[in-house]
Amino acid sequence: MQTRVKWVEGLSFIGKSASGHQIIMDGNSGEKAPSPMEMLLMPAGGCSAIDVVLILQKGRADVRDCEVKLTPTRREEAPRLFTHINLHFIVTGRDLTDKIVERAVVLSAEKYCSVSLMLGKAASITHSFEVRNLD
Repeated sequence: MQTRVKWVEGLSFIGKSASGHQIIMDGNSGEKAPSPMEMLLMPAGGCSAIDVVLILQKGRADVRDCEVKLTPTRREEAPRLFTHINLHFIVTGRDLTDKIVERAVVLSAEKYCSVSLMLGKAASITHSFEVRNLD
């Protein structure tokens, strides 16, 4: 899974994945594109959301939407590492219960999401969720 990052101009870079997809990153506090630290949060949210949706679907839950809001805390001094990240899941569907959504979130957090599990070696990671049932 080799990835390349190439300098474009200023502090803008293009990352190219092994699968051929490209994304721009910006070191100027996200002036033109997400910063590398913002980019680090997105895969954690994506990986976790994929897990939660798959787990719910495999359990035959009628899940219609899943959003993850990631709220980090960073050190003030360099290196400005994340010290804490909360992943808050908002799961929408029909006849969803707190119990089945919580189970999916816990399984993702403790067993399946390799991105969050890896980040958890450097920062404290917490999870919360809310269930929104459609009528």
